[in-house]
Amino acid sequence: MPLASAGSRLMFDAFWRAAAYCFRPRVMLLSVLPLVVMLVALGGWSYFYWSGAVATMQHWVETIGWLRTVFSWFGSSGTEGFAAGIAPFVVLILITPVAAVVALLVIALLMTPALVNMVTEQRFARLEKKQGMGLVTSVLWALSTSAVAIVAFVVTMPLWLIPPLVLIVPPVIWGWLTYRVMSVDALAEHASKAERDTLLQRHRWPLLLMGIISGYIGIAPSVVWASGMVFTIGFVVLIPIAVWIYAITFAFSSLWFIHFCLAALQQLRIENGDLGAQPQPPVAEPLVADTSDAGLLADGTEPK
Repeated sequence: MPLASAGSRLMFDAFWRAAAYCFRPRVMLLSVLPLVVMLVALGGWSYFYWSGAVATMQHWVETIGWLRTVFSWFGSSGTEGFAAGIAPFVVLILITPVAAVVALLVIALLMTPALVNMVTEQRFARLEKKQGMGLVTSVLWALSTSAVAIVAFVVTMPLWLIPPLVLIVPPVIWGWLTYRVMSVDALAEHASKAERDTLLQRHRWPLLLMGIISGYIGIAPSVVWASGMVFTIGFVVLIPIAVWIYAITFAFSSLWFIHFCLAALQQLRIENGDLGAQPQPPVAEPLVADTSDAGLLADGTEPK
């Protein structure tokens, strides 16, 4: 089977499995943990830094020369009024990529190991764990990859002002980040370094596509988030809902990568002649009770 078609088959199979797993009570409960962590972190940041960040942004907007020239045509207070209105939204736009990256890290560090164990118990109990990456190395990998993504988000922000590119550039960056972090986390416990490198090279395009799709799925929580900012009366309710939707969508993405990567690893080992990687065959239940004498029927009587 060609690698491209094999990767597509694995991608679609993993997608439906991940979607089904999201309805399991254990996954629903796990999605609450990042919600609590993010609410505490964002609440603490807002308490200490929101007012200062908005004031700084308002001052920065007021000092832009061309804005002052434009608003001077409408009166002396035009720039100040515009700055006061736009500053909170600018701060929100700037912190949204950081919040998204933090959410991804929370999922990677808190949820992914539990999800890997759950999928392993259900599908890959016979798959040998080669411990190709330890916890410290995994954390450093996630942090360094996230730092590159944050720089890319910041550098490409001017392109977001161009309508077509705002629908392409951020999802591509997010897709790259998701695929790099979640693929490695999914394989960290089971794959050796050589196996991990082989799989990331062999399936890089399906994995990148999965990451981009996950990025577009993540747009839905952003809409809820923005609604909470616009409709102030629903802020307290809508923002936690948006954070929880982020958590469950990230959980889905994590499960998607786990199912894909572990199935691909199993396939790779079978190709390399590792018989221990063969799927566990189903155990057939006997139709009749076993007896010590093959000549007796199930009820213990002799055949007539």
